[in-house]
Amino acid sequence: MHDFIHRKIEATVQQYLKIFPVVAVLGPRQCGKSTLVKTLAAHWGDSLYLDLQSDGDLAKLDQPSFFFESNANKIICLDEIQLVPQLFSVLRSVVDKNRHNGKFVLLGSASRDLIQQTSESLAGRIGMVYLSPFTLNELDQLEGFSLNAFWLRGGFPDSYLADSNDFSEIWRANFIKTFIERDIPQLGFQIPALQLKRLLVMCAHNQGQLINFSKLGESLGLTHPTIRRYIDLLEQTFILRTVLPFEANVKKRLVKSPKVFVRDSGVLHQLLAISDFNSLLSHPVFGSSWEGVVVENVIVNKPDWNYYFYRTATGDEMDLILEKGNQRIAIECKASTAPKLTKGFYRALEVVQPQRTFVIIPAPVSYEIGPNITVCGLSEFLNIEF
Repeated sequence: MHDFIHRKIEATVQQYLKIFPVVAVLGPRQCGKSTLVKTLAAHWGDSLYLDLQSDGDLAKLDQPSFFFESNANKIICLDEIQLVPQLFSVLRSVVDKNRHNGKFVLLGSASRDLIQQTSESLAGRIGMVYLSPFTLNELDQLEGFSLNAFWLRGGFPDSYLADSNDFSEIWRANFIKTFIERDIPQLGFQIPALQLKRLLVMCAHNQGQLINFSKLGESLGLTHPTIRRYIDLLEQTFILRTVLPFEANVKKRLVKSPKVFVRDSGVLHQLLAISDFNSLLSHPVFGSSWEGVVVENVIVNKPDWNYYFYRTATGDEMDLILEKGNQRIAIECKASTAPKLTKGFYRALEVVQPQRTFVIIPAPVSYEIGPNITVCGLSEFLNIEF
């Protein structure tokens, strides 16, 4: 049994409870939402937790208005809310009768856009918080932390904290199987499990590459719009992340397709049957696997920043561009402790014109290699205040 590992969004959840009647904590299944909320609830006073996957808890909501009114003095936590979307209209009615902040905490494994009733029924009444699997800066101060273990196993708590790589691998295999065979159908999507698994494996092989919807469709015997719909669903359920191209007023022809990432590196490696770090080192996905780790950790830790990539038809490229107001940061990911930068990198800088540029590598270093260009480790970057 491991001690509770504090999450970066704890303060945000506490703050939102003071601002909104309803707070939703959204994120992939098994990323730690229930553990987080139960731990925080221990300090809230009188609270009630219902798991909507449990028939017993679900039965308590046969008359939801009566149940909520009978427990009006408690903070009510509803887990797996995406399974009972009809509750949202009831919640709106209860909230509007007695406007009291911090009344409901909803936990869900699907995004707000996928749970359409949330935005329709609770607009102005709900604050959204997104919880990812563990990020590097939630773990790197723990005794015995290993960057390579985190990179290999990913950030899902049961995968990262497993007693061995074999146990971690077994957990991830079951996570993928359950996601495909149970979670997606529960959301109302009837997609053949084998088809969805093949699409995920193909996305894994294309980690950090441009999505070719037509090529994916041809390989799976599906139409271009169907592939787009499936990838959107996998993004809305927090398994994939797409990154859009940076648009600048330049004459060079920019590639318009988004890049695709399997968000968790452990899930990526499971889909590719990579079982240990030495196998990862020799695998063609090695460099793009590190890029995925960097991209996911940076985006999760900089939620107020817009993010893009830059690539031209002639090969000039920047892995990640962050923008917020007038600030612009460029990031290049290199899975090497002695990174070599190409002419295309410097040409991309001339176009993107960031205030600061970082080359992020898998080593605990920080040094300058040019004007406003810093080579640093991922942990070092995440600790910089912008």
